[in-house]
Amino acid sequence: MTDSQDTGTASATDEAHLDAPAPPAALQAPSGGNPVVLAAPGTRTAADVVPPEVAARLTRCVVGRGSTANHTPFTGEKLADLPESTPEDVATAFERARAAQERWAKVPVKQRAAVLLRFHDLVLRRQAEVLDLIQLETGKARLHAHEEVQAVAVAARHYGRKAPAYLRPKGHTGVVPTLTKVTELRQPRGVVGQIAPWNYPFELTVGDALPAFVAGNAVVMKPDTETALTALWAREQLIEAGLPEDVWQVVIGDGPVVGPEVVRHADYVSFTGSTRTGREVAQGAAARLVGVSLELGGKNAMLVLHDADVEKAAAGAIRGCFSSAGQLCISIERLYVHESIADAFVERFAARTKAMRLGNALAYGADMGSLVGARQLETVTRHVEEAVAKGARVVAGGRPRPDIGPLFYEPTILDGVESPMAVCGEETFGPVVSIYRFRDEDEAVARANATPYGLNSSVWTKDGRRGRAIAARLRTGTVNVNESYAAGYGSVQSPMGGMGDSGLGRRHGSEGILKYTEAQTVAQQRLMPLAPAFGMDDEKYAAFMTRSLRAMKALRLR
Repeated sequence: MTDSQDTGTASATDEAHLDAPAPPAALQAPSGGNPVVLAAPGTRTAADVVPPEVAARLTRCVVGRGSTANHTPFTGEKLADLPESTPEDVATAFERARAAQERWAKVPVKQRAAVLLRFHDLVLRRQAEVLDLIQLETGKARLHAHEEVQAVAVAARHYGRKAPAYLRPKGHTGVVPTLTKVTELRQPRGVVGQIAPWNYPFELTVGDALPAFVAGNAVVMKPDTETALTALWAREQLIEAGLPEDVWQVVIGDGPVVGPEVVRHADYVSFTGSTRTGREVAQGAAARLVGVSLELGGKNAMLVLHDADVEKAAAGAIRGCFSSAGQLCISIERLYVHESIADAFVERFAARTKAMRLGNALAYGADMGSLVGARQLETVTRHVEEAVAKGARVVAGGRPRPDIGPLFYEPTILDGVESPMAVCGEETFGPVVSIYRFRDEDEAVARANATPYGLNSSVWTKDGRRGRAIAARLRTGTVNVNESYAAGYGSVQSPMGGMGDSGLGRRHGSEGILKYTEAQTVAQQRLMPLAPAFGMDDEKYAAFMTRSLRAMKALRLR
């Protein structure tokens, strides 16, 4: 499609008018509850964004003969009818992808990288379209949806610029310098099977697929059914940017049915989701001796040291705990605060939390949106109610908000949480955070590390050196000093991933693209073989090699 065509979503031809409706107005909240932001007159609705012709256009590429549907968390209403894939459809998708991948891998890497740079521009130009879809499919606030746009644009720019350097042939010192010429090549793995979650349907679909594509692979993706339209929109833009259509195949269906089939056919598997399912994916990949990368769950901690700026730390905790209604693998669920500032911090954090505006409009203005599904609401409700029943205290929030939508829950702070409570150790994956006080930094580090998870953590202090020293002691894949998660995640030249039960492998940086390749060593021997030659017998050859090895050490060769 072109920028001028009517897509059924918001026009994005003028970045100054991405959200034309006036800012939404505030609604009087129930007694003591978070305020609500109402949609302004003229704000787009689901029917405006996803009319049947748009759904048909986006889904025509899906390899599937069945029928299913997705729904918006804002109201529970159906968004679109979708094709549903069978195991046979998954096999067909892989067949198409393999044929296309052989041709795609022959395209020079600079030309493949140029596709990503054109995609970058299309995403920013048409961002209103995908923001509407993200909001409708996930229920998140528009600013939180924009985080996905930012993350995808950054990844597209990074790999569009750096992929040729990451993938270029590299020369290495041979076993005998000058006699052995060695080159390391990077070959694409083939067809990558990608299983993506529902919580970040733009960033964790196309954002993870971009390095696979530029490395010369094809991808067969299974997005979550409830958020498939966002992924399909991304595919449409990437194809317009120059990606051959068959290089990106999409299958849709129930995880237990379609997911194992993706793993069964893939040459490499990329999975983001729960730790439980991640173990099953890893076992399936291991049985076939194919590689796998897994970003799994987290119970992430934020440490507020005694010298932290309380106001800035409270604002950072709002971002860290309640972005996307807490449905973020790297969000904060445990807050460790030094006892000397704990009361002041809790007071400021609670005030900010109670002032957060909830809303379901396709416009900026709300501070937090909805949970994505009934299962998430059940988990959040169970964790909070059980904690309160066992003695925890609700400092802010602690209740659903059906007056806004069926899956809304207020941002919640709990105090007095102890280890027998489920919310203490289990991942909630919702807008709930527990406050814990500590006396010294060693105690804080030990308690933060006392979890099988190791995805993200955060340290707040006025002393950057101390913050970095504490960070080095935390057993998480990323640590943010004076930020909650965005600094680490957004710095795409650096690897991002988890330790322990939080997963295997990394996205971003060199590791994020090289995992989609096989290293191949090409060694050319010249002048003489690595064997007796020029009349040498075995003993003389061994003596020659001994002298050579000693000389190479003396010359500090590596």
